[in-house]
Amino acid sequence: MVKYFLGQSVLRSSWDQVFAAFWQRYPNPYSKHVLTEDIVHREVTPDQKLLSRRLLTKANRMPRWTERLFRASVAHSVYILEDSVVDPQNQTMTTFTWSINHARLMVVEERCVYCVNSDSNSWTEIRREAWVSSSLFGVSRAVQEFGLARFKSNVTKTMKGFEYILAKLQGETPSKTLVETAKEAEEKAKETALAATEKAKDLAKKAATKQQQQQQQFV
Repeated sequence: MVKYFLGQSVLRSSWDQVFAAFWQRYPNPYSKHVLTEDIVHREVTPDQKLLSRRLLTKANRMPRWTERLFRASVAHSVYILEDSVVDPQNQTMTTFTWSINHARLMVVEERCVYCVNSDSNSWTEIRREAWVSSSLFGVSRAVQEFGLARFKSNVTKTMKGFEYILAKLQGETPSKTLVETAKEAEEKAKETALAATEKAKDLAKKAATKQQQQQQQFV
């Protein structure tokens, strides 16, 4: 059994802009799990297509029970190979990625096609497919479910990271990250609470003063 994912996303930037941003995606606030990236091979074919292979190292959160099967120092990192084919004439970029370690536990394969959106020439469409498999006897279904759920979560982060880099390349101010937004909300809440505390103290002080004045009137 293999878990299959099919999805489509749209970036409101031209294909040329997305192509340029693709090679500058890391680091960004949404990809802190990407530890390293290295170009292993690159060439231009006679028909002017760009072929590349990159090796990525990513932090990898696995179910806790898998740590009994793999060394802790290895279980928290995964190596990813990424092959890409860029066709500037037809304005398409196709990427293939797959994990190369922990193959017995879980393998995630992904294929993405970046092309001009059919509704708007100034937008880029991403068609994404993924296959999650496991050969771990007895728990392969659970591992696949876990891998698929994590993959879907990572797709959301990938798109946010893309949008962040595109905004920077286009000279715009990137939207605030969730962490930054949460921190601002926390600081605002603290300020509100402090102001409320000070106001409560002031009201209590005024009430005490008024009560003291009333008591003096009856003396």
